[in-house]
Amino acid sequence: MTPNAGYVEARLQAGRRLFRMWPLMSAVTFQNVTKSYASGGRTMQALKGVSFDIEEGEFFGLLGPNGAGKTTLISILAGLAHATSGRVTVRGHDVVGDYAQARRALGVVPQELVFDPFFSVREMLRIQSAYFGLRRNDAWIDELLASLGLADKADANMRQLSGGMKRRVLVAQALVHKPPVIVLDEPTAGVDVELRQTLWQFVARLNKQGHAALLTTHHLEEAEALCHRIGMLKQGELVALDRTSALLAGTASTMLRFKTDMPLPPELVVHARVTGRVVQLPAHDAADVERILAALRAAHCHVEDLEMGRADLEDVFLNVMAGNVPAGWESEVPSLPALAKAPA
Repeated sequence: MTPNAGYVEARLQAGRRLFRMWPLMSAVTFQNVTKSYASGGRTMQALKGVSFDIEEGEFFGLLGPNGAGKTTLISILAGLAHATSGRVTVRGHDVVGDYAQARRALGVVPQELVFDPFFSVREMLRIQSAYFGLRRNDAWIDELLASLGLADKADANMRQLSGGMKRRVLVAQALVHKPPVIVLDEPTAGVDVELRQTLWQFVARLNKQGHAALLTTHHLEEAEALCHRIGMLKQGELVALDRTSALLAGTASTMLRFKTDMPLPPELVVHARVTGRVVQLPAHDAADVERILAALRAAHCHVEDLEMGRADLEDVFLNVMAGNVPAGWESEVPSLPALAKAPA
């Protein structure tokens, strides 16, 4: 080995040691974030000490009921609102102290349909590119248009597009500068199945290429299918945080589903999830199934289409929002012990 080669090898080894010493930088970090508003002479807390990280290349789902604080948290991340206290960073850049670099690393798809009615789709994407100093971006714009099903609408005025097509343009605008972190705030609200499938195929492809994604949605089947980890907000507090698979494993593994037009017996009502005629009840084992069926028979409750199925993320979500926290979740979120446990 030549002296020069020996020097290079020594430097490489030093670099490997340094890499092992320092952990990989998170894509997004929320550190004890609070947000308070003055309302009617009172102070309302929209966020109460929220802390979690999103890793590079991770698809993270942020769930919660309306008013839980999801959009407030995203607004703080995007620089549209300021936290009362705490710190938020994007790839190490503080969203307040280093806002230019933080925003350059973000692509945000908002809930609202916001567009300029005086430009075509392609013109909008070129203007958005110029905001980030990208003058020759047509190749990527063409790929976005094709991937999102907008190629035949490229020269159409924004006013001529349907709501679903406008939503696609918002997605393209958020991605036009190839941000390493993609934020999707209920991107499929009120859109058709075709757009949902097109969007998720494209975003999943970007995620596989290394882009981190933060998703808020009320379509929990989307979060279950896409997200590596899930965080749940309730009244401004983070009440669950874990891998999607671990959250699903922490609830009843099976559900008994059936249809009925009759009222359920009181002992089942408190545990039932009812959607129209469809009733779902948690059943851990065969003994639980027999107890449920015995209660239905005793109440002369006629049922049809009886089946067993796997518990899904909606079951987990409803349990958490009701304060029923399965064992093991407390290790992820320090505030969980304060929640009421489900009665045995």
